[in-house]
Amino acid sequence: MLKWLLLGLGLSVGAFAQAPLSQVEIANMREDMRGLVQRVGELGLRIEQLERQNAELREKTNAAMPAYATLAQLNDAIIDLKHAIAAGDTAGAERTSAQIKKLGEATNAAIDSLAKGMATRPTVPTTFSDTFPKEGVSYTVQKGDTLAVIAKKTGARTQDIINANKIVDPSRIVAGQTLFIPIK
Repeated sequence: MLKWLLLGLGLSVGAFAQAPLSQVEIANMREDMRGLVQRVGELGLRIEQLERQNAELREKTNAAMPAYATLAQLNDAIIDLKHAIAAGDTAGAERTSAQIKKLGEATNAAIDSLAKGMATRPTVPTTFSDTFPKEGVSYTVQKGDTLAVIAKKTGARTQDIINANKIVDPSRIVAGQTLFIPIK
């Protein structure tokens, strides 16, 4: 690619060579050429870096592949087991049975891992109480504010602010957001 870029620039310079150029124009073109060569070099380094990262990701993906069993693998193992049993091949049946057990354990481990991830998620309230004071003030969330900080600043209860504004995830308030602060 660098060769083509330089060849294109060379042709452009050759076309300009037919017209008389001042020293300043030639110096500017040389500087432009030097900048382009430097930029192409930087891009080449970036491409190499991306290729290394891509190779690392492929290795990680390939290493993770055996960690779970696909439905097709389980079906193939069951078919092999049926054939081995039908043929009276006890050793083959035992190998296939062990393979099915191993695939089942891998699948169960993957399911357990997913279940643990789901269990750690906080429950999201779907209903809000109407027992908060109906009088209050507006408050614009400042950078660094949390509901607890806002409640402390205004003398309100955190749960009242959540209920009044129907806030599903209290950690997702943002600076500039206007909240109703119920005050007793």
